[in-house]
This record gives sequence, structure tokens and C-alpha cells, in this order.
Amino acid sequence: MAGSTFGTLFRLTTFGESHGAAIGGIIDGFPANVSVDVAFVQSELDRRKPGQSKIVTQRKEADQVQFLSGIFEGKTTGSPIGFVISNEDAKSKDYDHLKEQFRPSHADYTYHQKYGHRDHRGGGRSSARETASRVVAGALAKLFLKSKGVSIHAFVSQVGSLKLTSAQIQTVNFALIETNLVRCPDPILAQEMENYLLVVKKKGDTVGGCVSCVVEGLPAGLGEPVFDKLHADLGKAMLSINAAKGFEIGSGFEGVSMLGSQHNDLFLPDGSTKTNHSGGVQGGISNGMPVYFKTAFKPIATLIQMQPSIDIHGNEVELLGKGRHDPCVVPRAVPIVEAMTALVIMDFWLRQQANQR
Repeated sequence: MAGSTFGTLFRLTTFGESHGAAIGGIIDGFPANVSVDVAFVQSELDRRKPGQSKIVTQRKEADQVQFLSGIFEGKTTGSPIGFVISNEDAKSKDYDHLKEQFRPSHADYTYHQKYGHRDHRGGGRSSARETASRVVAGALAKLFLKSKGVSIHAFVSQVGSLKLTSAQIQTVNFALIETNLVRCPDPILAQEMENYLLVVKKKGDTVGGCVSCVVEGLPAGLGEPVFDKLHADLGKAMLSINAAKGFEIGSGFEGVSMLGSQHNDLFLPDGSTKTNHSGGVQGGISNGMPVYFKTAFKPIATLIQMQPSIDIHGNEVELLGKGRHDPCVVPRAVPIVEAMTALVIMDFWLRQQANQR
């Protein structure tokens, strides 16, 4: 199966399925002699893992990472970093009915069409469980970037029609993100979102939302012209996350209703700008201002209610979703968005270093 490796100089290859023995990854290109805080890596996994609250799937996984190579005496050696995360609470029987039936809007049908043979248990390789491996690599990248003064903060900015305003997104208090189950930095809106998600979950339904992300401390000059623009790679990274359906950076789609005289970010003497409609990127290269963007996630495809569908023979069937599922992906997507952002930023950081040699 192609498409399991991400990055150019800093590369992550992931492996494993939702109900297999384990998932894991191999990180290549990580610099030597970087201190690894394993407790921090584990804390990032804990933010993503299932069963952490009443508004997410109740699958119980410790998600304990085990590093197999590339780290010695607390520091990276420069060789590939291998790691595994065991699957401990898979209930494959919940998915027996999907062996020959396709969930609407799920990858069941497309995987069957492409490969002719698929692991139907929990979605197999298409399951969001694969993203735990991304979080491990992203945590290591965040440790590297932190030493360079770069910070990455993602948060839930919308669930259904409940959303932060553009002005609120620009003035977020990052300290409030982890103070509630939804990971929305507005406590009042977060409670509304939580109440709404509980209603949706009780109905056996799902809902979409948005995760916004801000990168601070990034120097000007990261990114490559034409095809390898910084925001292009960020877009690819975000859209590679399960259920992601949209990406916008800076003013995004709102910018189309503005005049150029309103949208242009006017310079200050030090090279910074009075506004940041560009989202910290111009010409595909970071300009030294904070990079900010938003990723939209669709409602999760598996519903705990009856839906018409088809089976592998083209017969019409009535399908009832089973198993343990999130009513909305965005609360657990926050650390995944941060991780993928860190992978992109670190890759471009290393590419910039290579260009300067």
C-alpha cells in the first residue's frame, strides 16, 4: 500500500490497522543529539487517545508508546526512530456485519474497489487509530521546534453551527484550551458545544466541526517557491487527516469579499505587518508573522442508527452502525492537527538548513 510516508528530509512512515496487534512508525531524518522527553510524548498521546471523556469513543487504550530504536541515553542518535503502540481493546465482533456491507460516506467502498480485499475491523488502515503514530512523531518534532522558539497551538473553533468569531480566533488565550472536554478556548461556548455533542451522541448521530491552529516564533524564510509552498504542504498535511474536508489559511474564504486595500498587510519598519490576513505566509514562504489556519472536519460516517446502503454484490441493505465511535472528531483531532503541523514545520526547517550549507 503506497502513501504511508510523509515528508522530505524529515519523514514518517506509519504502519498497522485499527484491530491489528499494534500500530507504529519509523521516523527518518531526525537530527542526532536532541533530548527526548518521553513523558511529554506520552502526554501528547494521552490527549488523542480514546476513552478520555464522555463525548468521545469509549474504546479503552493505554496508547503506551514503546521506542525500539534511534534513542539512546535520552537523546536521539540520528538513526531511524522506530516505535510501536499496542492495540489492547479491539472488539472486532462489532464489525462482523461490515465484512460484506459498506457504510455510506466511509472508506469501506473505496478500499474494496481499490484493493479487492480489505480489513473491515474498525476500518482497518482507514481508521483514525493510525493517527496515534503521527502524534508520536509530531511530539518529537515539537520538542525540536521548542528548542528553536517555535510553539504550536490548535483548538476547536467550531462544532456544528456553534463557532468562535474571526476576532476571537485572533485573540485566543491558549491556556484555556485544555480546561474543558471540547478543547475550545471560550469556556461558555465550550459548554454549549459539550451539551450539543451529548445530544447528538444520544441520537446515535454525528456532527462536524473545525480546528484552528496558530504557529508562533517561526522565522521568515521557511518554505519553497512554486510547488513546495509552506501553506501547500500544510494543506496536504491537514487534508491527510481522517475526516478532513477543508483547509484555509489566513483570511481564507472570507478574504474574497475584501478589497485589496483592505486585505494587504502593511509593513512596519521591523518587517512585521500591521495585520496578518496572509496567515504568516506570502509566496509560499513564512514572513515572520504567526502562521494561522483552519481545518474543517466532516461528521463521522458511522452512525448508530439505521441507514440504507449496499453490499459487495450491489444488493440494497439496511445498515445499523455498531461499535464505539466519537460523535464528533474535532476534540481528539486537536493534537493530531498540532502533530501534522510540527511535521511540516520541522521538515521545512531542515530543508532551510540544507539550503544554507
